[in-house]
Amino acid sequence: MVLPAAAPAADPSAEQPAAATRTHEFMLDNGMKLIVKEDHRAPVVVSQVWYKVGSSYEHGGITGISHVLEHMMFKGTKKHGPGEFSRIIAENGGRENAFTGRDYTAYFQSLEKGRLPVAFELESDRMRNLQLQQAEFAKEVKVVMEERRMRTEDNASALTYEQFNAVAFLSSPYRIPIIGWMGDLQGLTLDELHAWYRKWYAPNNATLVVAGDVDPGEVRALAERYFGPLEPDTVTPPKPRPEIEQRGVRRITVKAPAEVPYLIMGYKVPVLATAARDWEPYALEVLAGILDGGDSARLARELVRGSQIAASASAGYSLYDRQESLLMLDGAPANDHDVAALEQALRAQVAQLRDAPVTVPELERVKAQVLADRIYQEDSVFYQAMQIGQLETLGLGWERMEEYLPRIQAVTAAQVQEVAKRYLNEDRLTIAVLDPQPMDAKVRAGAAALGGGHVR
Repeated sequence: MVLPAAAPAADPSAEQPAAATRTHEFMLDNGMKLIVKEDHRAPVVVSQVWYKVGSSYEHGGITGISHVLEHMMFKGTKKHGPGEFSRIIAENGGRENAFTGRDYTAYFQSLEKGRLPVAFELESDRMRNLQLQQAEFAKEVKVVMEERRMRTEDNASALTYEQFNAVAFLSSPYRIPIIGWMGDLQGLTLDELHAWYRKWYAPNNATLVVAGDVDPGEVRALAERYFGPLEPDTVTPPKPRPEIEQRGVRRITVKAPAEVPYLIMGYKVPVLATAARDWEPYALEVLAGILDGGDSARLARELVRGSQIAASASAGYSLYDRQESLLMLDGAPANDHDVAALEQALRAQVAQLRDAPVTVPELERVKAQVLADRIYQEDSVFYQAMQIGQLETLGLGWERMEEYLPRIQAVTAAQVQEVAKRYLNEDRLTIAVLDPQPMDAKVRAGAAALGGGHVR
């Protein structure tokens, strides 16, 4: 058996030392990690099972398979037939769903605290006993293909982003769209899906996160009862697939039916898992906040309200990824301006960050905003579980959650300028431009109905 990245302690059944928070970590004998976050403000509980598998684990020919499997996980076991999982959770007053990302696939239930055994019984059953039937597979893969048509192919911005991503990353698996390429979905087989399920869905490749009004000891006993009997399997982590060195600006134009042009710019930057200097991801987080963090941030203040070059402009960065990622800027030009003017304006904003340190008021604004956002997020039991599951599945450890605020507060103006100089340069830049084409009535209706995210 090959254990996941977060290896068990010498005594796998012992509770690990908790930080100052009420978070408790256990390891079951079969290698499954359990993390319990106490929050006794309301008699509810959130249960999440996170698997170390997502689109970045895939390869050409089977892209989208992790997301299709997520759909099929609701199609039943010998014990619980198709659709029964959702029916039972609903009958117990709960809600449930699942989501697939680049580095993980997760399943969750929100319930009254006394109903936690219901979630455990169902999740443990489908972890190893899923029944994959050809008829259900044929129906569900068509559902996913339709989802792809609606959310990506009929959505000009999403289509532009998908193709931007495939150009920004040439060798990194982050070029693979979570929903998969249409040709791969059309060629996907039940045997491939079954092999994928057997390869990744094992207790020693999963983390169980429980947050809410619970007793950690009781949750551990429940986990041992329901998940403990599951046999571990040999799980081989994916080989490293680093991105090749970029040598100059990459640029594409995407023609698609749309009402307005759209611009995406992305600079390759490190994340917590890849940074040579551990303060850099926090400085990049602050940098993104300087550009886009409310009406007083630079993009809104100077490009939308000031020069009025942009109808919209935003910036974003996440320090939580498994591989090198991107700091993104995007936007749409205002009337009487074109994409070239918007690109020039965004480049000027980047140049300002390289050429001069951010001001003290700007730095303090971002830090205050981060603090406020974190406090609001902590109000959500679901969010707390999400953050634990994501950090654990990325191999960073849930303790990183406690570091975030002090590390952000420690970022200096000089550090923001240093990461801007080091990473926001031409040789790390990819640009995509949406060239809008005439829209028919069907495309207009589809665009208006679209949402985001790859959830069931």
